[in-house]
Amino acid sequence: MTDSSERRIEKRLRYSWPVWFAENFNDILTQGQMIDVSSGGAAFSCYADKCPWQGQHITARFSVPHYDSDESFDLENFIREGYICRIDEISPYVRRVAIQFAEPLPFKPGEDTADANACDETLEMDVALEQTSDVKENAEEPVANGL
Repeated sequence: MTDSSERRIEKRLRYSWPVWFAENFNDILTQGQMIDVSSGGAAFSCYADKCPWQGQHITARFSVPHYDSDESFDLENFIREGYICRIDEISPYVRRVAIQFAEPLPFKPGEDTADANACDETLEMDVALEQTSDVKENAEEPVANGL
């Protein structure tokens, strides 16, 4: 039986990197730990006593790895406003916070890595096909003893 509770339409990139947030950037910033990110939102953990509340509008500053076609990646820095759409208790001291961005990121981080992995798989298949065609070419050469 399939689980139909998954409502996400975009893969999320899971990684652990600092995220800084506040109600606005004139306030004291609080540090959290990124859990995952998509173009439309992110989830991060933070201490319960520094946790924003559900429905609160915050501004977050964070970095996201962005993969290039040459199989390298750079960290792109973002500042995004958004609202807290969900808070889960991880422990009595730590909360998981889900934020929905007011403006999406310019790329899809989770699908970006999938594309990089797909490029790796395509390259591996091309190499395998090349090796297979070399074997076929060598097999079709006439043998010197007339067989």
